[in-house]
Amino acid sequence: MSSATFDESTGTVRDSSDHPVDLPSGAGRAAAGIAIVLVAQLMLILDATVVNVALPHIDADLGFGPASLSWVLNAYTLAFGGLLLLGGRLGDVFGRRRLFEAGLAVFTVASLVGGLATSPDMLVASRALQGAGAALAAPGVLALLTTSAPDEPARLRALALFGAVTSGGMSIGLLLGGAVTDLGSWRWTLFINVPIGLAVLALTRRFLDETPRRPGRFDLVGAVTATGGAVALVWTLIGAPEHGWSSVRTVLGFVVAALLLAALVSTERRVEHPMVRPALLRNRRRVGALAVIGLVVAGQLSMFFLVVQYVEGQLGFGPMTSGLAFLPLTLGIFTMSRVTPQLLGRVGALPMIVTGTTGLAASFAWLSTLGAGDGYLSGLLGPMLLNGVSAGLVFMPVTSTVLGGVEPEHAGAASGLLQTFQQLGGAVGLAVIVSVFAAHTGSGASTSFLDGAHAAFLASATLAALALVATLLTFVSRRRPLGG
Repeated sequence: MSSATFDESTGTVRDSSDHPVDLPSGAGRAAAGIAIVLVAQLMLILDATVVNVALPHIDADLGFGPASLSWVLNAYTLAFGGLLLLGGRLGDVFGRRRLFEAGLAVFTVASLVGGLATSPDMLVASRALQGAGAALAAPGVLALLTTSAPDEPARLRALALFGAVTSGGMSIGLLLGGAVTDLGSWRWTLFINVPIGLAVLALTRRFLDETPRRPGRFDLVGAVTATGGAVALVWTLIGAPEHGWSSVRTVLGFVVAALLLAALVSTERRVEHPMVRPALLRNRRRVGALAVIGLVVAGQLSMFFLVVQYVEGQLGFGPMTSGLAFLPLTLGIFTMSRVTPQLLGRVGALPMIVTGTTGLAASFAWLSTLGAGDGYLSGLLGPMLLNGVSAGLVFMPVTSTVLGGVEPEHAGAASGLLQTFQQLGGAVGLAVIVSVFAAHTGSGASTSFLDGAHAAFLASATLAALALVATLLTFVSRRRPLGG
């Protein structure tokens, strides 16, 4: 089997006999590059949910116990969300393709180790390592995606697909996790990443160019405060439903996170090469778009936390059927990705985000009316389809707004900021939804589950409504009165 190496001094790829390899060029190479980074993004996003439906099988095999089983999910979220800002800055300094490759290699090895896990500690550690690899790779995805697009229409199409993959990836994770668990073993929810990761790594240097590096001294204090603050915040949010929002653990966690993030803000104003440029957060629309994406992702977590429990516990679906239950949501998202680039050019971001957030709020309110006698067709199909179409309307214009006008050398930091808000939004959403659900759920009857679900879906509707308010406050131009 022949191998290829990249000569950085000449910018050429050479085969095992040291002969130069002709690289594809033009539109075909650009399309291949976009496909590669989208496959990587899908793999990183779906791993947040791919093990969800396999949790009972994991517990039976490794003997976690109810108190520790949630860390199969939490370890990935904690490392991913906590290290994203650091990953974005490292990509700007050392090259985004290089960090993309390094992160993907770590993620792939961790997936193999997780699939081979023989104890709870081994699996949780591998999930944390997966999250760390994802945090290194993910910020480079958007930068490599936009630099691979040959023109503005292609860039908008790529961003639409990125939004579809990001918003639909979690539901695809449930579908894939259910299928491989039913047909094989829970271990394949992790093993499946290995051949995909190796294929992406093998193709990356052939189809993706390195981005310019941003020279300068690395901001060590910023790296420590950003990473520590994000990790402390996610860790606190994960534990709040179990330990209580007023517990010493939760309050101290929020205090530590606030102090570290305040130190980050203070540091970034003074250093020459900050982790996150303060100028990125001086744009009102960009700040609004970040708030919108965090609130939307927070609301969406009820779909994956509650609907899985509903179809398995109330409707008796198995793992594969539970994954298939999310197909309308996924189809809605990917259908919208085909038209959102044209819509953005015709009507702009504001009408799309307003319509999308309104539709999301309506879909959650609809789900809050689920009754004990409802089946899948009567109770879930309609709101899930509405949710998918609405989410598909939101993600692409928000992504375009966050990245719009950002200098190429700061694209990694902007991408890391966007995905940090997505991950933190997910952590906030899950904490809020679990807390609301638990507060309204009594002992074991089916109506007890529905009482908690109704309240939690209304909480998601409120989060979507807040996203709508944030849009109107930050995207609508302020006009001064004549003569003022």
